[in-house]
Amino acid sequence: MFKAFAFASILMLSGQGYGPSDEMFEELKQAPSEEEAASVALDIWAAWMESGSAAADLIMERAVTAQSNGELELARELYDRVIAIQPEYAEAYNRRASVFLREDKYDEALRDVNKALELEPRHFAAWTGLGRVLEELGARDEALEAYREALKIHPTLGPAKSAEARLVKEMNGQGL
Repeated sequence: MFKAFAFASILMLSGQGYGPSDEMFEELKQAPSEEEAASVALDIWAAWMESGSAAADLIMERAVTAQSNGELELARELYDRVIAIQPEYAEAYNRRASVFLREDKYDEALRDVNKALELEPRHFAAWTGLGRVLEELGARDEALEAYREALKIHPTLGPAKSAEARLVKEMNGQGL
């Protein structure tokens, strides 16, 4: 009886143990310095890279490498495979959205970044990606809102901070 209960407990724990904890996000929000925030953000990224499937994680590593090497078509194909294996894996959608954004495929990028945010509303990089897509589509007010959402989660996030500052300047007539 005990062995069956212990095994059932292990199965239950292994099901949804992936992804960053609420405590990690609270630490990120409350970090007293940019260095500490960056360290917590790295831990969050590491947690996001765990999908719950060894096969998906392996393919994901290959996709990230391909994307880093500028092999966007290969990266996209690999992200497609990861999503086929783990359709509820936010980071795969976020990464594929970034590929679409680099390829100027804004509709696809918007679809994927929205899916990533549906699955992980605290995904500060997806919020930043949404801001970039919205800017490309000419929706500056909405882009600014997206950058500010990212900053609510990760107050020291450089790309979101600089994009927010730039948009505020432009909107106040002080553009480049």
